[in-house]
Amino acid sequence: MSLKHILEQLAEERLGFLVNGHAMRQESQVGDLTVMERKKKLLEKRKVDIIKAKAKAVINHVRVEDDGTTCLTYTIHYEYVCKEQDDSLYMEEHIEERMAFLYDHILISDQEIVKKPAGFHEGTSIIDYSEEEREAFGRAFQYDRLGAVQYAEKFWNKRNPAYKNFSDNCTNFISQCLHAGGAPMRGHPNRGSGWWMKQSSWSYSWTVAHSMKMFLSHSKAGLRAVRVKSAEELVPGDVICYDFEGDGRFNHTTIVVAKDKGNMPLVNAQTYDSRMRYWSYEDSTAYTPSIRYAFFHIVDDTTKE
Repeated sequence: MSLKHILEQLAEERLGFLVNGHAMRQESQVGDLTVMERKKKLLEKRKVDIIKAKAKAVINHVRVEDDGTTCLTYTIHYEYVCKEQDDSLYMEEHIEERMAFLYDHILISDQEIVKKPAGFHEGTSIIDYSEEEREAFGRAFQYDRLGAVQYAEKFWNKRNPAYKNFSDNCTNFISQCLHAGGAPMRGHPNRGSGWWMKQSSWSYSWTVAHSMKMFLSHSKAGLRAVRVKSAEELVPGDVICYDFEGDGRFNHTTIVVAKDKGNMPLVNAQTYDSRMRYWSYEDSTAYTPSIRYAFFHIVDDTTKE
């Protein structure tokens, strides 16, 4: 049996538990079982059924240790066909990067790779302020929600080479979506001011989740937002910030791309690439019972605040 087949068999086991309630036999997947149990309860609460699911693995790197243990990193792409209460269908997708250890084709452990938060190291982007954009900042800003959502749909599982990208790319991706919706950059060259990316530098608010949350909370010009109390008040093109540990430090960002039949947001995100994911992230390994959310409705110069 090939390594790829073993990995896909493991993924199918997780899906079998989620869709049909079949037991997960691998003790090495205890963490996955917890996540799948939360996802199953969430689907029941939403009255959504998964009628079809599949997983595809791509092996990225294989290393054989001196003792014969095989260590490999791989990517698994999940697709879920979801049926809502009115029988309408939509596709939810997740991509996970994982690490597995096997000995003689027997699984020892398999877990999702935890990525480090975005840092402030240097890099290069070919994005630069155009003269037109400099002039546009002085004019009325009208947010193109459809443009932002279309960008989120196009790039949710790939990286736009026009921008510097990071291993923890969630907030950088959301900034790109907002910029695709016409939000003007401002604040260069002060990295602690405004919201911008220019060639080899960028503001913290462009790439760091907590900094974006603070920027959206306080910005009074160009890109700005109103913080609302509940997820159901959001519409496509709006933003959710996540504090998974509930310690006051926000560490993830998503963009609303649709609403389900319960009027709740479905979101796209990067780092742990996801499409049409239910907004609460209860099906994430990062989720804790202490999680806190910040809901931001993006406003522009046509909005009556």
